[in-house]
Amino acid sequence: MIYLLALLIGIVAGLRAMTAPAAVAWGAWLGWLPLAGTWAGFMGHWIAVAIFTVLAVVELVTDQLPSTPSRKVPVQSGTRIIMGALTGAVIGTAGGMMVGGLAAGVIGAILGTLGGAEIRGRLAASFGKDLPAALIEDAVAILGALLVVSMVV
Repeated sequence: MIYLLALLIGIVAGLRAMTAPAAVAWGAWLGWLPLAGTWAGFMGHWIAVAIFTVLAVVELVTDQLPSTPSRKVPVQSGTRIIMGALTGAVIGTAGGMMVGGLAAGVIGAILGTLGGAEIRGRLAASFGKDLPAALIEDAVAILGALLVVSMVV
């Protein structure tokens, strides 16, 4: 189950890079993730919660801008893979399987990046504009992240 949750949080990172670590940080801060005394314990600190939350909100806003580059360019996809690795490793650590969680998070981030771009493109084409598709993707990422984090323990 931990590998599946790490894969799913990686998919969230592929959709919205900063939503995944924000949700994981909130989960750690609220005590949903048993991370105390581990390398990932920093995720439960209020500073990590604040930083990742601000970054997630900024990302949700900037994603709506027409000047935002494709998620498939190296910097954008690299960030998503790194966040998938981090959040997958944190979820894995909560379940005693850090390395496997990291690997699952990376795979999920790649799937979320490529699959999210494809699905959003199709949704945007069916709506005739991108904004509704982007808002649906935002909702899926946020709700998915919260669901994953709440299921870890």
